[in-house]
Amino acid sequence: MIYTITFNPSLDYYVKVNNLKSGTVNRAISERLEVGGKGINVSLALKELDELTTAFAFVGGFTGKVIREKLAQSGLTCNFIEVDGQSRINVKIKSTNETDVNGTGAQVLAQHIDKLTAKLKRVLKPGDWVVVSGSVPTNLGENTYSDFLNSIKGKRGVKVVVDACGNLLLNTLKFKPFLIKPNVYELCEIFNLSTTPDKKQIIACARKLQEMGARNVIVSMGSQGAVMVTETEQSLFIRAMKGQVVNSVGAGDSMIAGFIHEYIASNNYFAALNFATAAGTACAFTAGIATRSQIEYVASFMN
Repeated sequence: MIYTITFNPSLDYYVKVNNLKSGTVNRAISERLEVGGKGINVSLALKELDELTTAFAFVGGFTGKVIREKLAQSGLTCNFIEVDGQSRINVKIKSTNETDVNGTGAQVLAQHIDKLTAKLKRVLKPGDWVVVSGSVPTNLGENTYSDFLNSIKGKRGVKVVVDACGNLLLNTLKFKPFLIKPNVYELCEIFNLSTTPDKKQIIACARKLQEMGARNVIVSMGSQGAVMVTETEQSLFIRAMKGQVVNSVGAGDSMIAGFIHEYIASNNYFAALNFATAAGTACAFTAGIATRSQIEYVASFMN
């Protein structure tokens, strides 16, 4: 089983506007409402790939109710923890450029995290995966993920994946997660790089993250593909297929889902990175999470 953890899920309101102008009224030409949150996106992509997955998430208020309803309609297996306040609404504006306005989120307290931990520890068994990804509500600190991993560290044989920014990610490395997946911009932030690094520099930075505890590191580079350094001392690079980017939301989450899916099947890092890149690319080429057939179509051009 693959369990995903989303501390700060959302309702994502996608709106398309021709020539967005500030300081005046703009008219939408299209709009849609989707459930968001990185862990939930990972589970949705895993479901498309026919993997057994359960999405754990904290939800609150009327927006939390809508999140529950929409995920029930999708058929995704979920385990929700009810919290105070309202789950956030994120506004995704597509015009000449993409503009995001993300909400702050509900109030997740220590007792809520304890409830999550207790639920998860009851079901975790050797061979399972735990994916911890995304931001946390503003009332929580940079040790939230490390404290959470500390609470489940007694569960042996579980592979942990972390996808987060800055210290939220770095503080987890002492627990030796199986995989982390910063993108190139997050890598620049971690290492205070003023210019975009080349592949050699990216590999060097990824190796430093390994020295800090990560077992395997994927650095996603958008349309340029992805770099991976492995605990077997491999340095891998996959070039992404070129095409029309429709929406970048969920592409990184789909990469994680694609990697886990293929790694379970093949136990091969290169094959897993190749399929992960195909999954992320396919997502970028669609309005939402890509279907299995869309992912496999992109993958067929990358083999």
